[in-house]
Amino acid sequence: MSRERTRRELPPVQEHIDKLKKVVEEGNYYGALQMYKSISARYVTAQRFSEALDILFSGSCLELEHGLVNCGADLALLFVDTLVKSKSPCNDETLDRIRCMFKLFPRVPVPPHLVDVSDDEDVHNLQESLGDARSRVENLTSFLRAAIKWSAEFGGPSTGYPELHAMLADYLYTECPELDMVRISRHFVRAEDPEKFASTLINFMGRCYPGEDDLAIARAVLMYLSMGNMKDANLIMDEIKKQAEAKHPELSESDLIQFTSYLLETLQRDALPLFNMLRVRYKSCIDREPLLNELLDEIAQRFYGVQRKNPMEGMFGDIFKMMG
Repeated sequence: MSRERTRRELPPVQEHIDKLKKVVEEGNYYGALQMYKSISARYVTAQRFSEALDILFSGSCLELEHGLVNCGADLALLFVDTLVKSKSPCNDETLDRIRCMFKLFPRVPVPPHLVDVSDDEDVHNLQESLGDARSRVENLTSFLRAAIKWSAEFGGPSTGYPELHAMLADYLYTECPELDMVRISRHFVRAEDPEKFASTLINFMGRCYPGEDDLAIARAVLMYLSMGNMKDANLIMDEIKKQAEAKHPELSESDLIQFTSYLLETLQRDALPLFNMLRVRYKSCIDREPLLNELLDEIAQRFYGVQRKNPMEGMFGDIFKMMG
């Protein structure tokens, strides 16, 4: 059958949307999922991409509204895949649809890890809750990572549309059972919302282990600087100092925070020798995390033209950071 004949024989898309809605509302969620996939694929084959997107968007929203996260996420991912196949531009209409699907992903408070280990039911319930939380995060992450990549390729900034990074960073922070602040920070620094990032770091300081707070702050500032973003690096440092002054007075005494403050001042002028001197003087606290040295190498290259020993490190690092 020719593609043109297929295009002519496909019925109006609303007929499928209405029919599939009934299937979902009858409780046949997984059957509906397969039908959404097969029917949308026929429209894609016929290059009727707009209608395929209508079907996938409707299906994802319905499945998510009924609590079927895996099904809804599958269709959301297919929605983005179809955007790529159709070379759809990154515009407000499509971003609104992505926002709508994102808001339907459930947010469930992660239960406290402290349970009575002698109570098998408590342990089982905790393990089940944590497993569900990890699954939700993985599904949402796959969807938004694909959306970020699409936006970068079809009209958005080269690192992806900022709001998509903000969505992912916020969901990872609030919903993930095991916080990965490196991963969260990589998205926040591309989200163009340093105030929100600062508030998140302040919140993290109230729940992290000793010694993680100054590391998270320094990492955030250095990530901004490695992108050449002095404005937001200073903004987030000032905001954290202001908010933390009363609750965390010991923060200003941290060697790593002192180093970060001196670094921000140094980068405002042509002072490579001072930059190198700071790295030597504060080596012990910088070495607490290998990533800090990598970021400082990128900062030296960006601000002072110092070539990295292996230039490929920075190139591949940028790719992995965007996709992380």
